[in-house]
Amino acid sequence: MPGEARDQVWPPPTFHFTVAVGDDITASFQELDGVESERQAAEYRHSDNPSSFYPLKMPGSERGGNVTLRKGIFLNDKKFWDWYASIKLNTVRRGTVVITLLNQDRAPSTTWTLNNAWPTKITGTDLKPEGNEVAVETLEIAYETLAVSAS
Repeated sequence: MPGEARDQVWPPPTFHFTVAVGDDITASFQELDGVESERQAAEYRHSDNPSSFYPLKMPGSERGGNVTLRKGIFLNDKKFWDWYASIKLNTVRRGTVVITLLNQDRAPSTTWTLNNAWPTKITGTDLKPEGNEVAVETLEIAYETLAVSAS
């Protein structure tokens, strides 16, 4: 707004971010969703308290969701297909996924770190002879824990 101080804090736009998968894969994505962490509620009823007819709700186990990433397909770029193909019965190459939201100066403002991440699903693009869209592939990644840090 006109007349406001320049040091006013505003939320950064969501379209400017980077994603690093492990130590060897850095890619540009056009869309990302599903960064979440949920704490299950465990119900507990204390048997020594006769006036308590309702169970207590205690914090239970924490679980993360699956992150869905979408990016354009480039020639000779099959890093994610190779990562997905490396999954064998009971063996998977887990990695750390670091999602960094950037401010207008390209400096990190918020970082989400997905630990023990691995690809659960990869989808190629839709092919339509009458379409004029960009070829986009989708990668779904499961993770165990989520850490958030602000810069």
